[in-house]
Amino acid sequence: MSQRIVISVLGTHGDVQPYVALSLTLQRRGFHPIICSTDDFRDFVELHGVEFHSLGNDLRALLGQSRLGDEASRNRLMHAPHLLRQGQKMLKEAGQRTWEAARSADLLIFASTTTFCIDMAEALGIPAIMTSFQPLNPTGEFPYFQYEFDPLRPMMFRFNRQPFGKVPSIDPLLNKLSYFVQHAHQSFYDFPRDRLRKSLLGLRAKRRGGFVTNSHGEPITVLHAYSPTISPAPGDWPETSVITGFWRLDDITRWRPDPALEEFLAVGSTPVYLGFGSMPFGAQRNGEIIAKAMKLWGGRAIIGKGWGGVRPEALPESVYVLDPVPHSQLFEHVSAVVHHGGAGTTHTGLAAGKPTFIVPQFFDQPYWGKLVYELGCGPMPVRIKKLTPQILAGALEDLVATPSYAREAKAIGEKMALEDGTNRAVDVIEETLAEYGAPPRIEAELAGAAE
Repeated sequence: MSQRIVISVLGTHGDVQPYVALSLTLQRRGFHPIICSTDDFRDFVELHGVEFHSLGNDLRALLGQSRLGDEASRNRLMHAPHLLRQGQKMLKEAGQRTWEAARSADLLIFASTTTFCIDMAEALGIPAIMTSFQPLNPTGEFPYFQYEFDPLRPMMFRFNRQPFGKVPSIDPLLNKLSYFVQHAHQSFYDFPRDRLRKSLLGLRAKRRGGFVTNSHGEPITVLHAYSPTISPAPGDWPETSVITGFWRLDDITRWRPDPALEEFLAVGSTPVYLGFGSMPFGAQRNGEIIAKAMKLWGGRAIIGKGWGGVRPEALPESVYVLDPVPHSQLFEHVSAVVHHGGAGTTHTGLAAGKPTFIVPQFFDQPYWGKLVYELGCGPMPVRIKKLTPQILAGALEDLVATPSYAREAKAIGEKMALEDGTNRAVDVIEETLAEYGAPPRIEAELAGAAE
């Protein structure tokens, strides 16, 4: 009987897609993976032959509410209580539904949004593995990826000749202190987790261990699913923290440009791709900036709609608006890419050897934008809230007119082609199961705790 690996993840398409890639490798190596996520992704997961377990309503529906559009992007504080309530409600439901699938699992895989799996693994007597698309374990080599305020930076720049925009090295102690921000972020997920631990799992309250330790303070294996070519492992990380390489999903749709897109590609210079992923925040403003920038620049582009949406009628004829398609296939037809800086799109663009300009919004996007710039694969990133048509037009011109960007991106892509992220991850999963042993099934004993 195949061992059952239950994967619980809340997020956007870019968050879920790598787990499909991992699941396909798990299947090939004799496991039975189950992906638990919101209903947005049922069709996508099942299309690839992976079992799907619903965690509730569409995340897209929540993000698409009017309160989360342009008005919310201008006044986040006003809408913060609504977002918190909705997020906590979603987490509670996701925890309850994950438990339904987890009770038959041999191992749980979870993301930073579903840390309640740590407690479920404790209740079931099975191992749990944390996954992340960003550096998660504390290190003295660089600050937490979401840590953005550095009071020493202005002073250090006076004595540091590094290129503008490159963050100077900070004292290792200060770097480690920045990970307190991580604890603050984790508190959002801890409130529903504490309630689920007691009411759903029947476990006593314990001191929280955060992302990377269990309730006994023991380290949890962490799979960092990104490229060590782009972000190498710090020398002070524990053995339980492994960088596997990115979990690439091969396209099974056999997508090719339709006749209209083929005609667009044939009539001029190779276009640039622009896309800002699944975030709808400020969609109207972003669309206006893109339209004006394209007219200023005068080049050609393909724009991906994403969840944020664009208005094709406001764009010049030099722009082709495209429904969502596999980036791995689309990027073969473009000269460079411009996007928000999500881990998935960043890795896909660099794996294709494409020069990249990143316009980050939040979370890990500034981190990947900084690395792309420091690797010499594109211009310095510009926050989307600071983006103007003039800045975007200038970045587009710089992106296609600087040969070194293409040269460095190609070199990075060639190194990434040697990485095998999903098989490395499954190696670690097998090792974890072997070290943990095969605990007896205790589902019947726990049935009462779930009622």
